[in-house]
Amino acid sequence: MQLIKQLLAFRPSKLDLIFAIKTYIAAMLALYISFDLDLLNPMWSIGTVIIVSNPFSGMVSSKALYRLAGTAIGAVIAIILMPGLINTPWLFSIIIAGWVGFCLYISLLDRTPRSYMLMLSGYTVAMIVFNSINNIDTHNIFDIALARFLEIGIAVICTAVVSAVIFPMHIGPVIQQRVNKNLVSIEELFSHILKNEIEKQNYTQALATVTRDMSEIHTMAVHLWYEKSQLKGMTKPLQEMLHQLSMAVANLVSMSERLKQLDLHDNDFTHTLNQIDESVLSFLRTKDQCNENNLLALPADFEEKFDKLMLNMSPEQETILYSFKMDVRHYIQNVRIVKFIWQQIQQGRKKFPENIIPLTTKYPSLHRDHGVAIRGGLAAALSTLLGISIWILSGWKAGYMLAQMAAVCACILTAIDNPIPALKIFLWGSVVSSVIVFIYAFGIFPNITEFWELAVVLAPTLIVCALLIPTPSLMALGLVLGVTSVMAMNLQNRYAMDAVAFLEGSFGMILGVLCALISIYFIRAMSPEKTASRILTRHYKAMREALYLPYGTKFRIHLRSMMDRIGVLNTKMVQSDQLKMAMNAALIETSAVVEFARLDELASSNTLAPQLHHALGELQQILDDTFRELEEKLSLSHETQQKLMTQLQDVESLVNQNQELQLKQRLKSSLNNIRSSILHADASNHIHVGGAIA
Repeated sequence: MQLIKQLLAFRPSKLDLIFAIKTYIAAMLALYISFDLDLLNPMWSIGTVIIVSNPFSGMVSSKALYRLAGTAIGAVIAIILMPGLINTPWLFSIIIAGWVGFCLYISLLDRTPRSYMLMLSGYTVAMIVFNSINNIDTHNIFDIALARFLEIGIAVICTAVVSAVIFPMHIGPVIQQRVNKNLVSIEELFSHILKNEIEKQNYTQALATVTRDMSEIHTMAVHLWYEKSQLKGMTKPLQEMLHQLSMAVANLVSMSERLKQLDLHDNDFTHTLNQIDESVLSFLRTKDQCNENNLLALPADFEEKFDKLMLNMSPEQETILYSFKMDVRHYIQNVRIVKFIWQQIQQGRKKFPENIIPLTTKYPSLHRDHGVAIRGGLAAALSTLLGISIWILSGWKAGYMLAQMAAVCACILTAIDNPIPALKIFLWGSVVSSVIVFIYAFGIFPNITEFWELAVVLAPTLIVCALLIPTPSLMALGLVLGVTSVMAMNLQNRYAMDAVAFLEGSFGMILGVLCALISIYFIRAMSPEKTASRILTRHYKAMREALYLPYGTKFRIHLRSMMDRIGVLNTKMVQSDQLKMAMNAALIETSAVVEFARLDELASSNTLAPQLHHALGELQQILDDTFRELEEKLSLSHETQQKLMTQLQDVESLVNQNQELQLKQRLKSSLNNIRSSILHADASNHIHVGGAIA
């Protein structure tokens, strides 16, 4: 019902229409070349065009390249495996299913576009092998593998060429717009925080949007290698910039928490904060370009304004203000570095001084869930094995289509938390496409004698299906209707349609989708609440790991990974109020990892008094136990909370005893931030940990 409402409300834009026509042109060009070369299954060429089609030329080129590479790997593996194992069907089936599952497992761990190549190399083996067995009397495995590679190669080349030549759309301007939007967003959030407008502006949700955008931009940047926009080839510099932006986001969270702690509504205090806000924003927006020598500069009146804030403050308030001052200082410096990198990127420069970006993006520091990947791989393997088993035990000739669809559907949809709704769309789409194919096969195709006639009659179906693809909510339906329809038409030079074979093939496709649905439902499918809980578990594990990371390259990479994880976490549409609180708290907790680095530095120093040195070590161990308990239970016992609070008080008491002033300020600031960020307190003095009231 929801899908029908979306279809009725759908109004394609001019860009949607251009994309659909380009897809149709590429499909017809690929089909014509495949016909001209007399390939075995030209339908694969037209089907591949629909699969790799995308409004952005860079995405088309990268996806086309990865699909070609995945097909080549799959073809080679199929040629290696089949001759030696064809006479042991059950062993062969287990190995094929295992290969499909293994490739999907690896692809789910790699959250970059190249994961498509890994997934494709898995189910391509199954498709080539199943087709070879079905046609074993007329074609050998090498011929079918080579034909598959050629059919797909022709399709991806045609799609890439058409996308790049006819009204090309580049992803560079989209990324540029998203980055500029994020820079404006963090400046607005800075202003809202200092103007005490946090209640009006839900800053945790706004920052969650920024972290989500950062994760998406990180992935989108990979496509810049494959297009001719202004940002061409700027993948690594852009990803480096996102590492630095993570630091600025952490600064904003910490700033907000410090002002919440102060909870001051004095007119002079508010007025001075507004002056700091105006001074900082004016300084950050100055037209003078940043360079590597002035990145750590601050507004001229920075110290003066904070000295004014410190007047008439209690010792506790001074500690919080000192921490707030450090957060503002680091925010200014981090934003200036981000703007410097962005400025250099837009000027086409890829290299930066080592002291500015001492990071590496050889392997992006993104969140990965091995548990979900294992379950996804296992579901794909069992789905494939179930399809093959039905084929072997029944001896049904069209069973190869069943096994093929079971492998493909399980691979394509496993990345979704709960793929069942999408699988249902796939199932109903297969039924609708069967009706469409029946009309074409028995009502239209018998009257077609020329290629141009075929192109004309295919135009309505292909263009309508392609129109749906750019719209996220309708993309699955467009792909299903387009791909399954053209594949089931079985277009060939010597065209002949057998009604019985057609019905058997359609029924086999539907059963294949059902096999995938059953396997994914019992093995892979998770509710948003379950997925969010798993991510929170990884969050607390990362918090524990951060306790022992010195401030430097590894620390920043680790923080970037944590921010990415929060971005992923905030895509989960959970219903539980407790989980929603925990998701909001995760961002606040992450801001404390900078303090962990400072504590680790001090705990490793020999300049402290032995008693304080020992107390800091004890605090690290209690924090370790705290996060380990949260990792295991997602909740914290009252005993552990009190133990942590007591140790924080003990360390602070030792700090107050004859310590050097600057060291005392740093330590008290860190202790305060840890207490506030980890042991969340509300107006009623209830302690919250992980979003749950103790």
